[in-house]
Amino acid sequence: ITGIAHINLLVPPGTLPHATTFYSTTLGLTPRAVPAHRVHDLAWFDIGSSGQQVHIAPGANESPKSSRHPCFKLGSPEQLIELRARIWAHYESGGEAAPLEADRPGDVSSGMFV
Repeated sequence: ITGIAHINLLVPPGTLPHATTFYSTTLGLTPRAVPAHRVHDLAWFDIGSSGQQVHIAPGANESPKSSRHPCFKLGSPEQLIELRARIWAHYESGGEAAPLEADRPGDVSSGMFV
């Protein structure tokens, strides 16, 4: 992992306009365009010129299957394949720290890893 591409944070439903004001006006982050079909349910912000972003979406933080997540930068496609294999191995081995879900290496991506 070479850095963070973005983090996705959740805000209570109905509060996206307030979060947008907070992240842009109060924190001074630069708003970034979101896909046209998601303009009413996402807000993206650049963190300076770092290439890092904060993504905001409405949702419940209580659910283990929420859309909150970090998106890490990797050095190469090969490193992504290696990381997916390590995550799958941890998922299969189980235990309290194991991921609740994981993509089997070689299968179609669920979108968790692109």
